[in-house]
Amino acid sequence: MPASKAQQRAVAKYMAANYDEIKVRVPKGRKAEIEVYANQCGESINGLVNSLLRNTLGQSEEEWKRAADEQGDA
Repeated sequence: MPASKAQQRAVAKYMAANYDEIKVRVPKGRKAEIEVYANQCGESINGLVNSLLRNTLGQSEEEWKRAADEQGDA
């Protein structure tokens, strides 16, 4: 069953309040390759990118999920 308009609005409001969006561009054909790799790792592309960024920045999963302003980085 498709989500109701009210549910769609609620999800959009939650996403806007809790997440920033970053658009990543890759060369044509690379998305499929990245998708296969992410699936092999048991991740979505978004999960893979978040994991790679978190590890690169040396943050625990809890630190990563905490809002930047809560960490004093705002």
